[in-house]
Amino acid sequence: MSDVDTVLEAMRKAGEPVNAGKVVELTGLDRKLVDKAMNELKKTEQIESPKRCYWQPKG
Repeated sequence: MSDVDTVLEAMRKAGEPVNAGKVVELTGLDRKLVDKAMNELKKTEQIESPKRCYWQPKG
C-alpha cells in the first residue's frame, strides 16, 4: 500500500477531520511522508478541508 493510500485510509477510519499530526499518530509514518501524501491527495481533490488545517476524505 502506498503512503497516499495509507493516509487516505487513516483519514477514513478517523471518522472526523484530522490534521497532519493526527495522521502521523494514526499511521506511524514520518511527518514528511504524510505531508507529501496529503499534498498529492489535495492535488487530486480526494480530500477537502472543512476547517483550517483539518482534512477529511471527500464524499
